[in-house]
This record gives sequence, structure tokens and C-alpha cells, in this order.
Amino acid sequence: MSIDYGDKRVGIALSDPMHTISYPLCTIRQINQEDLIDKILEIANEKNVNKIIIGLPISMSGKYSEQTKKVLSFKDLFIKELSNQDIDITIDTLDERLSSVSAMDIMIKQGIKTGHNKGKIDQLSAAIILQEYLDSK
Repeated sequence: MSIDYGDKRVGIALSDPMHTISYPLCTIRQINQEDLIDKILEIANEKNVNKIIIGLPISMSGKYSEQTKKVLSFKDLFIKELSNQDIDITIDTLDERLSSVSAMDIMIKQGIKTGHNKGKIDQLSAAIILQEYLDSK
């Protein structure tokens, strides 16, 4: 599973059982981080997920931004919650530079308007992040 973390929306993607192809699954509207973690864990349990990749938004210069710090803070909270619930899921991050740009380019090429489909962009970004991770293995 992969996560494209945002302050308002969080894109979720999964891979096929052979871990070769990723696909967009859904977008979760974030109310608060605890609720978000519960929803992610519900999906992870239902889909038998044992590893989650979180996209890490590093700036083009390679530096951490405020959003990078938010994602790392969310990752730490998520790991703590997994430990508290004794859930065996590994969490890792992957540089997600340009994943949202790539997602928008794909949608434009398919003739899908991006302005009113921000949730789809988040899902597709998560799928791109996961595919990059799968391809690196």
C-alpha cells in the first residue's frame, strides 16, 4: 500500500498480489490524523497489507519543506500507533518529487479535467509512488 499524504486529502494505492503493478484505490478526506490512521488500518486489514510506503515530499533542491516535516511527523505517529496495537506492518518513505505533476499529466492526456478531480490526482500520485517503489525492488 502507498500513501500520498496531504493536509486535506490522502491518496491510497495498492499493488497486485505479485507486487508488480500498482493501482489507485481511494482518497480519504483527513479530519484528524488519528481518524486517518484508523481508516488506513481498516483498509490494510481488509487487503492484508504488510508494508506501507509513504510519499516523502522533498523539494526539488533536495531539502525538507514544512510538508516534509508534516509527513515525517505523521509517519512517527503511525508507527507509534502500530506499536500500541501490536500490528505488524512496516512503514517506509519514498521520495515523491513530481508524483503529483506526473499524475496531472496522465489525467490531462486522458482528457480528464484536473481542477475538480483533486482526489483522483491524490490516488494516482499514490499509485505512482508505489510503482516507483515496486520497480526499485
